[in-house]
Amino acid sequence: MANTDSLNVRVFSLNCWGIRYISKHTTQRYAMIGELLSKEEHDIVLLQEVWSEKDYLSLKKKLAHCHPHSHHFKSGVIGSGLAIFSKHRIRDTFLYRYSLNGYPYMAHHGDWFGGKAVGMAVLKLGSLTANVYVTHLHAEYCRDKDSYLPHRVVQAWELQQFVRHTSAGADVVILGGDLNMHPEDLGSRLLMSYTGLRDSYLESAKFDGCEDGMTLIADNPFIGKGSIGPFKKGIRIDYILFKGSSKTDIYCDFMSTTKGSAPDHAFPYSDHEALTAALRVEAHTPSETQRDGQRSSQNRDAAAGKTAGLVDMVTEARTEVKVGLHCAERMRCTATRTGAMGLALLFLELAIAAVPWLALGAEQPFPRTSFYLLAALCFAILVTTALLYVFYSMELKSLQGAEDQMRLAVGGLQEQLRGSAVAQPHAGQRGAPEGREPGALSPEEGNRVPLVDPLK
Repeated sequence: MANTDSLNVRVFSLNCWGIRYISKHTTQRYAMIGELLSKEEHDIVLLQEVWSEKDYLSLKKKLAHCHPHSHHFKSGVIGSGLAIFSKHRIRDTFLYRYSLNGYPYMAHHGDWFGGKAVGMAVLKLGSLTANVYVTHLHAEYCRDKDSYLPHRVVQAWELQQFVRHTSAGADVVILGGDLNMHPEDLGSRLLMSYTGLRDSYLESAKFDGCEDGMTLIADNPFIGKGSIGPFKKGIRIDYILFKGSSKTDIYCDFMSTTKGSAPDHAFPYSDHEALTAALRVEAHTPSETQRDGQRSSQNRDAAAGKTAGLVDMVTEARTEVKVGLHCAERMRCTATRTGAMGLALLFLELAIAAVPWLALGAEQPFPRTSFYLLAALCFAILVTTALLYVFYSMELKSLQGAEDQMRLAVGGLQEQLRGSAVAQPHAGQRGAPEGREPGALSPEEGNRVPLVDPLK
């Protein structure tokens, strides 16, 4: 393959932990982050947990000379926390907010108020079009009893759908952010297998950073003892993922992470470690790849094996979503019963209040203050359970929608497998479809009407 063009792209990603009045040393750390980005020659900067507009504007002003183009994605009650800074002009942006994102009554976790989402920016890298994504998924607070697992699986499912459907015409696809998932977790496997995205840590020719690429390390002074669960040294939950197209090949020449405390400072940039990936994009003409019949045959064989693995993965994801469905149904029933009890008590109070009207001269059997307090309690129970009923109904609809999509996807994948088996004897006669990267599924292939439903 003869290269016609080559481009180097340096990508930076960091969860800034920028919760004002809660996160430690926020002002100093943002100044340190701005200083780091001003010195380093990054083409694209992807930040998460930039909750404050004031902090974003401060960074924008400080980075104006090196990253003149930027965008802050807004969502939820306090914002999505997602921001992108770029040397290259941002042609277009879009934000997709995940349909599920925790529970509003779990205020101490705060994920629901953050409006977790995925932000997309379309950049022009020379003659190439790049779709750049930044995201932050729901946190994992307890690995053994993870009540948020169905939500995070649905978020990963929606993320891969969003990337596949919006990146079809892109020459370069880059995704960075805090996925809150280990590399072997279901959501990570589903995302990378379905989209064809590659992990820069695994693909890098050279690495310099924390052991095993960990991005949440035990030595970080901002990390609580329970944040990394049973993992003594740390975990890897932040990623820079990438893929090319039929027109481009992408390689990761170098990747690095920060290693705890920043140079000349007593504390690190954040509770997460920062990631930097040096990507090399090589362009080629699609016809050169299509003429390589042996390579096309190998790609088809690999795609068939990958599709079989995807069937198992999506089926596993459906199982997790079904667990979430049962839990949401149970919680909605509990809210209904509690609301019925509150309504019965309220009717009882109304009956007691009517005694003096029905029996002339009779006195109120309860003290007035206690009567009003009990009435207020019943009313509060009714309002709270009504809101919870509405919330759990919305959760059920989102989970059911995701499960239906996965059921359709399983059927489509099984149909694709049968088609591959029939076409295998004639594999050498056809090349890979133009405009698609070998091994990645098109949006249509992932959403055909099913013929077989293994979980039905």
